[in-house]
Amino acid sequence: MRVNNITTEDELQKAFHIRKEVFVKEQGVALSDEFDQFDQLDGQCDHILVYLNEEAVGTGRLRLVDGFGKLERICILEPFRKHGLGKVIIQALEDLAGDKGVAKVKLHGQTQAEGFYHKLGYETSSDVFMEDGIPHVLMTKKLSVRNEVE
Repeated sequence: MRVNNITTEDELQKAFHIRKEVFVKEQGVALSDEFDQFDQLDGQCDHILVYLNEEAVGTGRLRLVDGFGKLERICILEPFRKHGLGKVIIQALEDLAGDKGVAKVKLHGQTQAEGFYHKLGYETSSDVFMEDGIPHVLMTKKLSVRNEVE
């Protein structure tokens, strides 16, 4: 297993394929709602891919919003779930946030995944709200402060 920061259009298209499979086909999110102005390689977001046996099977992105690192578009192709890859994606995105000097992260977690995020140290910070027809909650986490090497 490996995690790559997306740097090419080909890698970005692999991430888009995974998101279409999970969010659009599996969960019924409208294609027009799944993709937005942050789905580019222009520095507004950091996108990652997780590979298992050299196949891209999971993705996520990090965007800086109001002093938080916002973890977004986290998904794994159905046959590859339950292998710990979700934790790998979250850790990679948190590491990216820490590298950018961000001390806290947030995400809109689907309520069915709320327990998963709690296990990773996230706290529920809102009531349930609907996003793309799916119940979500705002979840937040303070990141460990990294010691600077002098």
